[in-house]
Formats: sequence, structure tokens, C-alpha cells
Amino acid sequence: MFRNMYDTDVTVWSPQGRLLQVEYAQEAVKQGSACLGLCSKTHVVLCALKRSPHELASYQKKLLKIDDHMGMAIAGLNADARSLAKYMRTECLNHRYVYGSALQASRLVADVADKHQRSTQMYIRRPYGVGLLVGSVDATGPHLFETQPSGDYFEYSAMAIGSRAQSAKTYLEKHQTSFVDAPVEELIKHGVKAIAGCVQSDKTLDSSNLSIVVIGPDQVYTAIEDAATKPYLDAIELEGDMPVAVTEGEGGAEPMADGTMT
Repeated sequence: MFRNMYDTDVTVWSPQGRLLQVEYAQEAVKQGSACLGLCSKTHVVLCALKRSPHELASYQKKLLKIDDHMGMAIAGLNADARSLAKYMRTECLNHRYVYGSALQASRLVADVADKHQRSTQMYIRRPYGVGLLVGSVDATGPHLFETQPSGDYFEYSAMAIGSRAQSAKTYLEKHQTSFVDAPVEELIKHGVKAIAGCVQSDKTLDSSNLSIVVIGPDQVYTAIEDAATKPYLDAIELEGDMPVAVTEGEGGAEPMADGTMT
């Protein structure tokens, strides 16, 4: 039996009990450039590596604003992420209009995960080829969620996804206990140090390819990009303790010619 007999439709099971198109969508997430999130007891920080499809092109956005209290980092197909971001923004606006308050992240992420899962049960649709890290600070405190193309979602204190994300995960696991009470500036430095280990060996982490977002109880969605990231890069360079960029082949593909992979 050949593998391609069971991957032409998302609703067809393989003899091993696998949905191959869902696995292909999860592979698209691994091919995207790395992003991560981490939480303290008050704030959420998201960091991402931006990719450019061509030397003459601008960098693609990896961190998207959903609401004043919520943002997300993406790894995978940029077009799929934009579609989901539009849905999430609409849900937040509707909730604020009807109830006059911010939508809790846990409820929205559950709805997005259901949207992912419905695409795995319908032959007329394909799975979303993007993974999301959703960071939020709402009435219940700071939260960080991950969604997957299969429809699974999880809550984390820190998490990284995308190409060469294992290096960032190792750093986050090593320093996890210090995140809870860390001030926001220290939390940002931890995020930048972790994402530095996901950079390709022939490239460097600099202000042009680094994006940071900070969300807090008294701080709405705040993006730190371009020249504004330079102080943090200089600070961690002085401190050292930076993870070494890995060179394994896991998810190390370059972006596609049309720039859809981020």
C-alpha cells in the first residue's frame, strides 16, 4: 500500500490510523520561522523571527494584534493566519459591543481550535497550515495558548513553535522558574535570548528580523520592532548566556517563492 493512496483527502484514514493531510499541515508549522511566548504573573511577552521571501522584499509580519489585551504569534502559512486573525478580531469586537468588556482568551482559543478541527472532518476543506501562540492578559490574569492544525490547543507558561524551535524550548525549560516573578524588562530579555537560538547558522539576530510584543494589566498590546529592539539586543550581548544556533534539518526550509510561509 502506497502512502499517497491515503493522503488525497483529509477525511481518509490510513491503515495506521493517521490523517496524513493533518500531519502535512503540522509539518507546515514546523517549516515556518520560529516564534515563542512566555508569561510572568503579570505580563505576557511574544517574540518572533521575521522572514523575507526575497532580498528585495520586506519582512513579513509574525506578530498580529487581535485586541488591546490580546495578540498572537504565527508559524506556517501567512494567508491562513490572516484569515484566522480576522475571525478572532471580529469575535473580540462583537463581544465588546454586546457585553462592554474584553473577551477572555480561553473562550476565543477554544472557538479557534473548533474552527481548526472542523476543517479536518470536511472533504471540501483543507486543514489550516498555521500554528498560533495566543498571548493575553484579561480579567483572569496572563495566559499563553498554542493552537495546532489538528484542533488541539494547550495552555503554557512558555512555549516555542516553528523552525528550530527545540533550541528555544530548551532555554525556556531551563529558566522557567525565573519567569513568574520576573519584571517585564527581564522577561523580554529571556524571550530574545531564547529566540536567538533559532536563527539559522548563516544569519544573525538583529533589529530588522526581530519582533517583540508586550501585554500587561496596565499595558495594552505594545509592539517593539526595528530600532526599538536594539537596546535589548545590546543588553543580552553584554550579558552572554545566549543559546547556540542549531543546524539540524528540522523545519529548516527557506520561505517559498510567493512568501506564504512565515
